[in-house]
Amino acid sequence: MKEKSIKLLNQALADELSAVHQYMYFHFRLDDLGYEPLAGLLKRVAIEEMQHAETLAERILFLGGEVEMVVSDPVQKIHDAKEMLQRAKAMEDESAQFYNRAAQECAANADSASKKIFEDLVASEERHWDDFDRQAGFIERFGERYLALQSFRAEPEAGES
Repeated sequence: MKEKSIKLLNQALADELSAVHQYMYFHFRLDDLGYEPLAGLLKRVAIEEMQHAETLAERILFLGGEVEMVVSDPVQKIHDAKEMLQRAKAMEDESAQFYNRAAQECAANADSASKKIFEDLVASEERHWDDFDRQAGFIERFGERYLALQSFRAEPEAGES
């Protein structure tokens, strides 16, 4: 039954790699708009997704499988911060649902180590969803003022006036 786990792990890897690409795109766009705190959040989540990809690849190799470095979804070119957060929330929700099903499948196939990886991923994706939902709520509550305030720094960096 290792083959089934390897297939699920590779599907998850493709999902994580897609998230890295999408969130880094969002990071670049938000940073360009001057929304540094929100851009930083997307960058941090992208880095966490890279760590997830590493964990999945290590498990695939342990099981004797081939690491498939494919991306499941193309990057969506979204320029509106609120729409970015809605897309990010949808991605996290879809991932959590898939990882829950994958954990159950691994349990049914007596692969408790892969099951635990998927359970840990669910918790992480739910935390990301919550972070994105909180930011979307701030935009909903405060509108463009919330985003505009992100373009101001408390102190100029060294060498800036």
